[in-house]
Amino acid sequence: MPDYLKLKKSNCQNCYKCIRHCPVKSIKFQSNQAHIVKDECVLCGQCFVVCPQNAKEIRNDVPAAEALLRENEHVAVSLAPSFVANYPGATIETMTAALKKLGFSSVEETAIGASVVKTEYEKIVAERRQSVIISTCCHSVNTMIQKYFPEALPFLAHVLSPMQAHCKMIKESDPQTKTVFIGPCISKKAECDESPYVDCVLTFEELTDWFKAKDITVEAGVDHNDESRARLFPITGGILRTMTCDDPEYTYMAIDGLENCIAAIRDITSGKLENCFIEMSACVGSCINGPAMDHSQRLPIQDYIAVNKYAGKKDFNIEQPEPEALARDFEFIGLKHQIPGTSEIEAILKKMGKTRPEHELNCGACGYNTCREKAIAVYQGKAEVSMCLPFLLGKAESFSDTIISNTPNGILVLNEALEIQQINAAARKIMNIRHASEVLGEQVVRVMDPRVFIDVMQTGRGVRDERAYLPEYNRYVDLSVLYDRSYHILMCIMRDVTADVNEQLKKEQLGKQTIEVTNRVIEKQMRVVQEIASLLGETTAETKIALTKLKESLKDE
Repeated sequence: MPDYLKLKKSNCQNCYKCIRHCPVKSIKFQSNQAHIVKDECVLCGQCFVVCPQNAKEIRNDVPAAEALLRENEHVAVSLAPSFVANYPGATIETMTAALKKLGFSSVEETAIGASVVKTEYEKIVAERRQSVIISTCCHSVNTMIQKYFPEALPFLAHVLSPMQAHCKMIKESDPQTKTVFIGPCISKKAECDESPYVDCVLTFEELTDWFKAKDITVEAGVDHNDESRARLFPITGGILRTMTCDDPEYTYMAIDGLENCIAAIRDITSGKLENCFIEMSACVGSCINGPAMDHSQRLPIQDYIAVNKYAGKKDFNIEQPEPEALARDFEFIGLKHQIPGTSEIEAILKKMGKTRPEHELNCGACGYNTCREKAIAVYQGKAEVSMCLPFLLGKAESFSDTIISNTPNGILVLNEALEIQQINAAARKIMNIRHASEVLGEQVVRVMDPRVFIDVMQTGRGVRDERAYLPEYNRYVDLSVLYDRSYHILMCIMRDVTADVNEQLKKEQLGKQTIEVTNRVIEKQMRVVQEIASLLGETTAETKIALTKLKESLKDE
């Protein structure tokens, strides 16, 4: 499967938002990067729409369209009816004028193809060809059934989509004409590659960028064509509004959003339903909320009103093709999935720290609905154990708690109101505090002088290894205080140096005592030496100088 939708690796931030919104979980995380699993993807484009980092990009087919224009005399546009929502005030005439400036020879509304498709749907109901009928206008819905719900294949209407039906009509009128469909859908690019009738697909985003590059403006206009009811197709229930839904034995309903469609398909395949026509659309709000509408701001009400106002009351005046000309078969597209057994799932859950059923929070933070779905994805190589947010938080908290609890340094954490938020065992030992609950939430002034914390907050400069005496506890500590403005906390680290200080004080005291004893000995010896010196005839001054030097050297030691 080609890269219709791919990832810009540099932008992925491991938020898992894409997988949370992917209805078929066709996203793989590897090396902290998201990757689209092409074989499993149904190209609904939800990952593209919800990505907060703009990390997904749609394949740009403007160069392919330009090549068609260069190489062919006649290139026709099939323009999706949702254009009136994408280009406010535009009509088919003003869009034709703008598109012809790009080089297209003709422009027609895809709604013409929609009209013949809806008529064929009516025939299927009237002729009782199928009891349960699922519309086949949305390629993402069709692909999802082909890949994930083969048991629902018999319920698909075997009818071409409006895009293919319309482009086939264009080519039948002139086999040399090349066709380019323009609309709000990514999956139409894949449908194009499967179709002999469509040569290229552009999204409205691509078209808008092309207009900007060529400095082309789409003008507003007025449309008076009342024979254009099929223009309602791009809104939820629009197909049904174009059909004659008067068969009393049939139930007609519209379902939008792939998750709702999945639930409906499971209901259908239960075998309990009959005589239903079901309009299905992958996008909530249908095509006017397609992933490749070029406006970033979603305006569902205004867009609905624009489509509703632009549509006429009657059908297009066109000849209805024979059923064989609109027929299409849908085949099962097999997916090769390795399904783990219970023991493999349990082993993976254990690695995620989930050893008991109550540990399975099923919070969905990783993108999967349940922890067991996530474990299966891990087994299939689509997810990593580390994607579990509660597991990572628990692991980080356990690791940090182990460090804080076992470090020999006292740790005190305060908020900006100087209230104690955390205190470890070493700090409690320094301050003779039996239980942390005695001081948690209390002002730090209750256990120590708060001036150092006030100074750090006011100056923004931390303190590192500053010697301090805690008179309340008769302890000396080397104090470090850090202030984290972003988290609004102060952290105090205290290294108890009382034993070292006391040892140093003992040494200093012993030194003083030694000097005092030495001094007395020297004084006594000086007197004795002076007496001896007088007997030997030496001067007292010379002896005093020599002994004083000896005394000073002892002091230095």
